[in-house]
Amino acid sequence: MTETVIDLRDHLLASPLLAITVTLAAYLAGMRIFERLGRPGWCPAVLVAALLVATSLALLGISYDEYRQGAAWLMLLLGPATVALGIPLYQQRHHIQALWKPILLSLPPAAMLASLYSVALAWILGARPDVMASLAPKSVTAPIAIGITEQLGGSVALMMGGLLITGVMTTLTVGPLAAWLGIKDPRIIGFVLGVNGHAIGTVRAFELGSTAGAFASLGMSLTGILTALLLPLAWQLLGL
Repeated sequence: MTETVIDLRDHLLASPLLAITVTLAAYLAGMRIFERLGRPGWCPAVLVAALLVATSLALLGISYDEYRQGAAWLMLLLGPATVALGIPLYQQRHHIQALWKPILLSLPPAAMLASLYSVALAWILGARPDVMASLAPKSVTAPIAIGITEQLGGSVALMMGGLLITGVMTTLTVGPLAAWLGIKDPRIIGFVLGVNGHAIGTVRAFELGSTAGAFASLGMSLTGILTALLLPLAWQLLGL
């Protein structure tokens, strides 16, 4: 990297302009590629955008810490986004009232298993506590997962990677698994996509139909709230 390029990079890093530009450009490019590919479930726009951001940072010689510091302005939007999760809950309140028993029975074990199996696998493989803390909230939507990860002492960067992989794998497996089990109810399929695949799964559910999307929003919101309330408490009780 020449001295001129280094000076330009350092100048841009002094402001959030570079990080925000890279992020927005990568997202727009990811959306365009996603549309050109025919909106495949195996390649969501956010995955393409993440790869483009990682490639840009590597080419420009920018560390993740430098990038995150510059993208802090975008991170400020996560607070309102978290509060906005109350909107799908309000919109789907009639579904909650009508199906409160199945939801009450299925949601807690599903949310617990989503955290348990990742932490258990990491523990079996000898992972450090901070790695396990980073993987525990991997099925929760990003605004809530970041707060949980920081509270547990994990790495936000590692958590975001797990979050992305979880969302992509959920969109890939839920459809074939539902077909294999003979499940055709869009409410069930959508709810599973939302509980396990957070925002990425919810986007996929809306592509399947409005009913599936509504129940995915419901599952994503309730999983985020339940995990935010119980996971830190469970972490303390386990002494991790």
